[in-house]
This record gives sequence, structure tokens and C-alpha cells, in this order.
Amino acid sequence: MTTQQQQEEKQYDPGDHTLRFVNRPDDLDPLDDDTETLKAEMSCGHAVTPQSLTGWCRSLLDQGQFKFLCPALTDGTNVKCGAEWSYQEVRRLAVLTTEEMEHFEKTMAASAAATYCEYKSCPGCNTYVEREDLSNLCVMCTVCTADKGKVYEFCWQCMKQWKGPQQRSDRCDNDGCVNNDLEVLTNCETTTFLEVQGVVGCPSIRACPTCGQRVEHDRTGCKNIICPRCNVEFCFVCLKLTPDCLETSSYYIACTDGVAPRQTSIPIWCRS
Repeated sequence: MTTQQQQEEKQYDPGDHTLRFVNRPDDLDPLDDDTETLKAEMSCGHAVTPQSLTGWCRSLLDQGQFKFLCPALTDGTNVKCGAEWSYQEVRRLAVLTTEEMEHFEKTMAASAAATYCEYKSCPGCNTYVEREDLSNLCVMCTVCTADKGKVYEFCWQCMKQWKGPQQRSDRCDNDGCVNNDLEVLTNCETTTFLEVQGVVGCPSIRACPTCGQRVEHDRTGCKNIICPRCNVEFCFVCLKLTPDCLETSSYYIACTDGVAPRQTSIPIWCRS
């Protein structure tokens, strides 16, 4: 049986009294007007089908996210619900198959590790090293230091043995040590939004204003984007956090402050 066939056959058991069933349109599908198909209410009160819930959560996983946030709009507003669903709730109400559970759990684990830890393979010994100070490109490898009998440090950016002052966030003194992400932000093309009015000359790639993760908008939907690394939602156009942007604008119109210029530095994530 194909994945598509499994999706099509997913349905709730009407006799399951542990779920709250409703007969109203699917809140995850703005085009849905079906009031006959059985829907289940999530903990936040929004109605879903197994298919819509699986599809939305898969899309979040594909973006590198491991937290499941409700995208439904609060009644009568343009504000997204944003409630976080536990994996246990998603697994149950999405009626995940064994294959889907395996995919979800492996992907979530990999995304969480990438979010909360910074690991790279040491150029001297190929063992994985964690960078604890995100503001310093100079990283010491304990394995190489022990093997060589002296401190061995390498550059997190160019991946060569470190040269120059030990506390730097821009580059080391090796030739060709450049921040490739910053080069991309500086030289990327501009983009247009299919559903947002009045936005002209917006860079197609941005660095998340909270953690510095490089992100790209798929041009569909609203102008806001949820960072796959820190899970913070911000406006791709003006680079303000979504609540600040929405004070003077909305999801589908140009920002009051216009398009933020190309970024010339990458924010450092200060995790609390």
C-alpha cells in the first residue's frame, strides 16, 4: 500500500470516546467547507482530520522543525493560534502509521540535535567537536590536544588550524577565511511574493533575526516565516518579529517600515 493510499484511508473511530468529535470545517484547510466528515478537536480547540494534521506536521518536519505549532487563525482575526501540540497528541490524532512514526521520531531527533548543539568534524582527527561559545570561531579539539601534547585549535568557519587572535567572531588569519552565509546574504537575488501585495526588492535569503539561521521563503502564503532552528516567527520582509510587524501591518500587505536592507552581519543566538 502506498503512502498516499494510507493517507486516504485514515479515519477516526466514532466509538473512541477519548476524542472530542465535531462536524465543522477543517481548521487547517482554509478551503474546506465539509461539515459531514468527522473531525477531531486538538487540545487548542481547532478541528482537524488525520490527513490535514499529518500533512501539516510533515511540512514542519521538512522545514527542519521539531515542534508542532497550530497554524489555524484565531476566530475573526489574522492571528495564528500558535499553540504547541505534543508529539503524543499529533501521533494519536494524525493516526500515524508505524512507518510515519519512525520517520517523525528520527527527523525530530535530528532536528533537535541540530538546533541545540553545534557539531563539526575536527579537521585534525575527524572526531565531532561541539562549539559552546557561538561568538568565537576558535575551537579547541581535546582529542588532538591530547594526541599532540599541545593545544590544537581550528577555525569553525574555514575548518583550518587556527591562526591569529583566539577570540574572534568574523574570521581567522588564514587566507580565504570568509563567512559563506554572509556572502550569500550579500549577493542573493531579490524575490517576489505571490500573495503579498506591494513588496518590491526583497532579498530572497535572510538570516533569522533571533538565531542567525539562513532561511529562504518559498514565496507562497504570507510574508512571515517560522525559523526551523529557533522556532521563532518573523517577517521575512521587514525582519521584525511577527507580533511587532503586525502592530502596524498584516500578513498579506507590505510592511509599514518597508523592506529591510540586506543584512551585513549574522545575529548570534543567545540561548537562555
